Amino acid sequence: MGLFKNQLLNVIEWNETRDDVIFWMWKNNEIKKNSRLIIRPGQDAIFMQNGKVEGVFTDEGNYEVETEIIPFLSTLKGFKFGFNSGLRAEVLFINTKEFLVRWGTKSPINIPAPGMPGGMPIRCFGFYTVKIDDYMTLIDKVAGIKSQFTVEDIKTRTSAIMDGLLMKWIVKEGKNMFNLQVNSADIARGLKIDLDMQLLQIGLTVTGVTIENFNYPEQVQSMIDKNAAYGMVGNIGHYQNVAMVESMEKNPGSSIGNMAQAGIGMQMGMQMAKEMKSNMDNSKNDTHNSNSCPNCHSNVDNNAKFCPNCGEKIVKVEESSKKKFCSECGAKQDENSKFCSECGNKL
Repeated sequence: MGLFKNQLLNVIEWNETRDDVIFWMWKNNEIKKNSRLIIRPGQDAIFMQNGKVEGVFTDEGNYEVETEIIPFLSTLKGFKFGFNSGLRAEVLFINTKEFLVRWGTKSPINIPAPGMPGGMPIRCFGFYTVKIDDYMTLIDKVAGIKSQFTVEDIKTRTSAIMDGLLMKWIVKEGKNMFNLQVNSADIARGLKIDLDMQLLQIGLTVTGVTIENFNYPEQVQSMIDKNAAYGMVGNIGHYQNVAMVESMEKNPGSSIGNMAQAGIGMQMGMQMAKEMKSNMDNSKNDTHNSNSCPNCHSNVDNNAKFCPNCGEKIVKVEESSKKKFCSECGAKQDENSKFCSECGNKL
């Protein structure tokens, strides 16, 4: 890992940058005359002496330490003697990329569930992404203790708290134990807030949290699948019919299949009779609830007094059997009247 050192040029570099290594410390080597510093893409280099930061270099390139690095350092007084003796210093190479950290519950966590006093055990899996936010905090909290810091170190640091944070946000945002996946984005946002607060303490920041899935106990998952099937077909009765059809398709010649076919035939007949009766009832209701215009024969609502299509005065069925109207002025007359009481027209 880490240092390729050419004895003639005294090269300071990190030439094995790995995707899972966040920083690596070059140390216990003397920086001498003609030393060169190589900063590769995706790296920053921090010069340190006795644990104190002397300079931060963020531009990639190949630099001569004596002429291109030392003039920018703050207090490296050892170089004022013109490299007559080597200076012991440290260079902390930082990986500036974003790191992906996969996580999962260490053991099933019990979330509150109706009728289950001990809660329902579930597992959760996903990942989060982090990057360095504050070099000084990282150096103070981590680099002073470790010469290398990896993604595995982050996982070790956060695994003890992830289950508790997950429980907190499931209870707060889960809303329904059978719809945790639907609400996973809200749960993940809450996790990001709390996890970020934890990692900022060591100079890292969380840029995103993703929940890939929730795993229920096998029996509960079976209930969820059945519930989804009920929803797809409407109700339990329909679900049973679907189950019978599936059985017939799998076992077309079986006695169960024959019985199912007979049963479905009976149900179809009963359903057809029911629909016919319903249509007849609807037809009767339509008759009672509407009249026909004597002029244009359009259907007219039972409460209408005039036809909305032609304006003809409507004579109700009930009234027409007991009353009669003057053909001249349309006035309602007694059943036994021979002349109109309004205009004198002969009825």
